[in-house]
Amino acid sequence: MKTVADERTEVEERERVEEGKEGVASIALLPCGSISGHFIHVPHSICYGLHGTELSCERECSRGEDYRLIKLTVIDYNVQARKKEQAVVVECRGHDAARFHNIDHAHGWEKDVVGMVEQKHGKNKIQVSFECETLKADKAAEDHIKQFMPKLAGMDAVVNIGRMRISGLDFEAEENL
Repeated sequence: MKTVADERTEVEERERVEEGKEGVASIALLPCGSISGHFIHVPHSICYGLHGTELSCERECSRGEDYRLIKLTVIDYNVQARKKEQAVVVECRGHDAARFHNIDHAHGWEKDVVGMVEQKHGKNKIQVSFECETLKADKAAEDHIKQFMPKLAGMDAVVNIGRMRISGLDFEAEENL
C-alpha cells in the first residue's frame, strides 16, 4: 500500500521527467545522412550531445522526397562516471534546413523501426521538436564546425541552428534498469 509520501514522490518524479528541456541546438547535417551536434538547455547552460543516423528503408511516396527517419541519440556527458544516452526515432523533413519531430507510427517500415518508434524509455515517451532558424553552408558552416565541432571539420556538412525542445528524458531511470 502506497503512502501519501510515496505518491507525492512519484508525482514529483513524473513532473521532473515530463518537464521539457528547452534551448538551442547546433546540428551538423553530414552528406552521408548522419547528424551530429549539441543541445544547450537554457537557462541552465547544460550541454547534451546529439547523434543521429538515418534509418534506411523504403520511403512512402505520400511523404515527399525530403522525408526520412532518424534514430536520434541524446547523450548526457555531465555525469561523472560515464556518459548516458537515450534514443528516439524522429521524422526529419527539409533538405538542408531540417525539422525534427516525433512520429506516432511507422507503418510500412521494417519491424525493428516500428519497434523503436513504439518503444518507450521507462514510463515516458521521449518527445523532440527542432526547427532550423539559421542555416550555415560552405565557409560559414566550416567556420562554425571548426569552432564548435572540430572533429567534423572537412566533412562538407551544413549546420542548422535553432530552438529545440526535448521532454521525457530520464537518465536517472537508466541506472535502475
